[in-house]
Amino acid sequence: MPLIVDIVIPAEKIKDSAFIKTALAQKNPQYPVAEYRIIKRSIDARQSQIKFQLRIEVFGNDETFTPLQTRFIEKKDVSSSAHRVVIVGAGPAGLFAALRCIELGIQPIIIERGNTVRERRRDLAAINKHHIVNPESNYCFGEGGAGTYSDGKLYTRSTKRGDVQAVLEKFVHFGAPQDIMVDAHPHIGTNKLPGIIERMRQFILECGGEVHFNSKMVDFNLKENKIQSILCANGNTYAADHFILATGHSARDIYQLLHDKGILIEFKSFALGVRAEHRQQIIDRTQYHCEERPEYLPPASYSLVEQVDGRGVYSFCMCPGGIIAPCATAPEEVVTNGWSPSKRNNPWANSGIVVPIFWEDLEEFHQFGPLAGMMFQKQVEHQCWIAGGKSQTAPAQRMVDFVEKRKSKDLPEVSYQPGIVSVMLDDVLPAFVAERLRKGFVMFGKKLKGYYTNEAVLVATESRTSSPVRIPRDKDTMHHPEIINLYPCAEGAGYAGGIASAAIDGQKVAEAIYKTFA
Repeated sequence: MPLIVDIVIPAEKIKDSAFIKTALAQKNPQYPVAEYRIIKRSIDARQSQIKFQLRIEVFGNDETFTPLQTRFIEKKDVSSSAHRVVIVGAGPAGLFAALRCIELGIQPIIIERGNTVRERRRDLAAINKHHIVNPESNYCFGEGGAGTYSDGKLYTRSTKRGDVQAVLEKFVHFGAPQDIMVDAHPHIGTNKLPGIIERMRQFILECGGEVHFNSKMVDFNLKENKIQSILCANGNTYAADHFILATGHSARDIYQLLHDKGILIEFKSFALGVRAEHRQQIIDRTQYHCEERPEYLPPASYSLVEQVDGRGVYSFCMCPGGIIAPCATAPEEVVTNGWSPSKRNNPWANSGIVVPIFWEDLEEFHQFGPLAGMMFQKQVEHQCWIAGGKSQTAPAQRMVDFVEKRKSKDLPEVSYQPGIVSVMLDDVLPAFVAERLRKGFVMFGKKLKGYYTNEAVLVATESRTSSPVRIPRDKDTMHHPEIINLYPCAEGAGYAGGIASAAIDGQKVAEAIYKTFA
């Protein structure tokens, strides 16, 4: 039986198989090392000598070496299934719910408001080049969801929610690199995800599922606490036994629809702040303790958090070698997010730096009830649109200038394609957010040498960290407490945060539906 061994090696030896075999033999001298396979890999950059921490499966002379395996997804014809489920949204939650439905013999019908993953590129180009926002297809809406083009990270702490490894294996099955099953912080990249998403869609179709694009849900027929059918803006209606709501954290029209129909939704805390962008070389230098990053090390990242005036200020969705993207989902708003290609080879590093927003912060919005956070988000995003010249040009300020409350005389080159304009960020950020960010940046600079610098620029606003609304569901049955065949799912319902956790939640909801057929 193969032996599992943990070792730590100098970073420069990561591709030296002879060195690794020697280290394994020294760790277990009684066990002959014929072959080995790395099953988990992470970087330890806390000391001046950078190291890799490795978990390795070791094969002896009498054991058969097996390459990394992924679980095979069996094709099933569900076109004539007795049970069908309508899934609203083709992001990771919707796609993985559909894949799990097929495994369980259920026909999935996916309804997606936006374009196919390839056609979305034209919509993204329109935002970046011409400042035109398509409210149905953009960085947040469309096949693959928000993570496809911003940013493909698969890291999650949500191991208690389900089998993360099973999700990673399904991504590999559809074409993701096997490294995502090994790296401590797996990442696919926006250049590779579209092809993977297309292969998932093709598999769903070949199994007898359906996928309908440019099909925005605008209403539903409710009778005796069950949805009978949903209506799309194009006039099509879809009936089913059960309905999964996997619309993502930016589908504000869905929250409004539920609220207008008197269906229970709740306020949920979220976070808001700015995107902080440095040259990647600055982050490499401070994290790796060297002037130039050696080729055997990936572009450095960071994770920062400090308590400021009784509340956390923290980094969110850090993108080494990345790009700041315009993620507005409607005209007259400016929203930022970040992404990285698979090689993470752009010259910038960016991260959201955000402050939590609670109910007590939003007194002037309490009139909107559970939509208070959503309306607050909209106001800040609209202020940024005005400050940017009523376009997708984003308001920005150098980091030290922001902390010291002076307008930046000029701004550095940035990755944000629509462009930035120098403003006082106090004019667009709530005071309680701005003041905590100021103190947070100074504290980050003490923790991470070189981080606090006027070479860094802050771009507003980072406001879509998570849903500002929770759509409640029963913890056991997973359906809405008032609508017994409606299953709120993943980020849009307030139950996940990122690609992997959304995919896990989609699978769990499909399994909960399957139990109703027993």
